[in-house]
Amino acid sequence: MPSTPTDPISPTSWSYAETFVGEDDVLAAARARAAEVGVVAVGSGAGATLRFLASALEARSVVEIGTGTGVSGLWLLRGMRPDGVLTTVDVEAEHQRLARETFTEAGIAPQRVRTIAGAGLDVLPRLTDSHYDIVFADGDKTEYGAYLAEALRLLRPGGVVAFDNALWHDRVADPAQRDAETVAIRDLGRQVLEHDGLVPLLLPVGDGLLLAQML
Repeated sequence: MPSTPTDPISPTSWSYAETFVGEDDVLAAARARAAEVGVVAVGSGAGATLRFLASALEARSVVEIGTGTGVSGLWLLRGMRPDGVLTTVDVEAEHQRLARETFTEAGIAPQRVRTIAGAGLDVLPRLTDSHYDIVFADGDKTEYGAYLAEALRLLRPGGVVAFDNALWHDRVADPAQRDAETVAIRDLGRQVLEHDGLVPLLLPVGDGLLLAQML
């Protein structure tokens, strides 16, 4: 019997969609580095979405909170304009060193990446208002609401803020789950939905990707 549009997607179809845009050897190596140091990188579906978004916006300036080993950063850079600059923030300087290895292997010019070692909420207030096309957050989940407040200041009109782990391992959709990270992400979704100046979208790629565009 044919399915209806309201039927949930099957795991097989989800997996097919998640890996529809493949990853090359550079991204595979970055993922291997991530596994070695205990970093959970964005899924390939979320990465492909970020590249598509950066390309569609012709992004020139992007902020990333949570450098990891460069997986999401490389996806973003590959969608940005050739002269675009990624500013990426992480508390772990060693992770950023590994990310720079990833960018070098991918042939990304050094001047296209600005790595800043530090906590997101310490660094973001020092960045320029209304200057950025995309703010991508994959840092401390309990700080997502504060990242949103900073993103609203940093983004130009038409810019997009994106949050990884928006479904948080199926916990956000379950009201019985009340741990600090789940509650923070759930509250973030409510803030985005209720904000009159944002156009929201929640995509079930990877562990969930929440997007919102500034009007």
